[in-house]
Amino acid sequence: MGRADAEILDLDGHEVKVSNPGKLYFTKAGITKLELVEYYLAVADGALLGVLDRPMALKRFVDGADGEAFFQKRAPKSVPDFVRTVELSFPSGRTADEVVLDNRAALAWVVNLGCIDLNPHPVRGGDLEHPDELRVDLDPGPGVPWADVRSVALVVREVLEDLGYTGWPKTSGSRGIHVYVRIEPRWGFTEVRRSALALAREVERRAPQIATSRWWKEERHGVFLDYNQNAKDRTVASVYSVRPRPSATVSAPLTWDEVADAELEDFTLRTVPARYAKLGDVGAGIDDRAYTLEPLLELVERHEAEGLGDAAWPPNYAKQPGEPPRVQPSKQRMPNPEELKPTDPTAPRGRAGSVARSMPSAPARNPDGTVPPTGRRRSTQPLLVISQAADKADALAGLDRWRDRHAEAAAHVRDPEDVLVDAMRGRYKVWWRIRVNLRNVPEDLRPAAEPPDPDYDPWAEGGS
Repeated sequence: MGRADAEILDLDGHEVKVSNPGKLYFTKAGITKLELVEYYLAVADGALLGVLDRPMALKRFVDGADGEAFFQKRAPKSVPDFVRTVELSFPSGRTADEVVLDNRAALAWVVNLGCIDLNPHPVRGGDLEHPDELRVDLDPGPGVPWADVRSVALVVREVLEDLGYTGWPKTSGSRGIHVYVRIEPRWGFTEVRRSALALAREVERRAPQIATSRWWKEERHGVFLDYNQNAKDRTVASVYSVRPRPSATVSAPLTWDEVADAELEDFTLRTVPARYAKLGDVGAGIDDRAYTLEPLLELVERHEAEGLGDAAWPPNYAKQPGEPPRVQPSKQRMPNPEELKPTDPTAPRGRAGSVARSMPSAPARNPDGTVPPTGRRRSTQPLLVISQAADKADALAGLDRWRDRHAEAAAHVRDPEDVLVDAMRGRYKVWWRIRVNLRNVPEDLRPAAEPPDPDYDPWAEGGS
């Protein structure tokens, strides 16, 4: 087992049991479960500042960082008296009691459950409908250099300062950078998300070569500013969170002077405690001032006046007023301009002939049993679903097999821009889908669609 079957910690007068303390949680780095707990205690004040009084979804890695995680929104049935819970409502209308961390003992307890990173909501326990944190999530696409992420972060700073805000940057601990803004809890999730969208669009306007606010992956390039992380029920790994990567990188707070030269691998479970002991929490000032959302809402109004309305929401949310069609562009039907004309241009408004004829409905199946086009949408991008798997490595292996089967076509596929690797969030865990865009493959070489290999069903047997 390593050290013992269990270790008891005395934290602020509370006993916390760490089960299987010698269990390896990061195999490559040789980091045990107890070392993970000890890391969080070494940076406890900073880590608690990021989650204090915030309901938190539990993302549990019971088999360590090398194993699969599952999401647990509801607090365990039995929690110690030093752990608080609050009832949170979700967009689906359901409710759940979620864990809230207020002290070191609660922090150690939740890490013992297998929570490698901490994922709080942007609200406080006293007001669960009005966020006090606007989150800017910079998510680089495949092959995008880290230098571009840092450059976009500096543009985010520039935009925020022009609007009168102070942003607080941190590495995501994975591939990106987060910038948080403390706001007054006076606006709902819809207004905060829309403000984040306006901010993303302004950053894209200033740095169009390296930044994008486009929701659909097939339209993205460079660094995506994920405005939908501000939608209700979305969580983000908090400051000082260890991420489930082989080197145990940390979501570390930065000063703006550090951003231009920061390297992700400089901030790990084994290096951050010494930095914390030397510098303290460089993000500790985030609560010094909460800002009004008005400057960003004014930017929203300017965008609307220019014809920029809302953008797509995640698929599991109800259709929102003013939201564009929730269909990826490659699948949107492109009508013939002639189809949009009235059948009788001389007909008075409201009379027969004054509108275009309706699109015909397609039969449910062709005589041979195949499914015909619906008439509602037509692909403008030749996308193939290659693989669907519970594990990313299995999905990528399916892509390799597809390349082997269609070597001539694969030679024309540009990686990474034509290979879409999608992390799909299921009920309890993430699964992976890989698609290939054949736009650069000559038409006579394009292979036909095949069943995904592997063809993982995320809904079978409660898999996701």
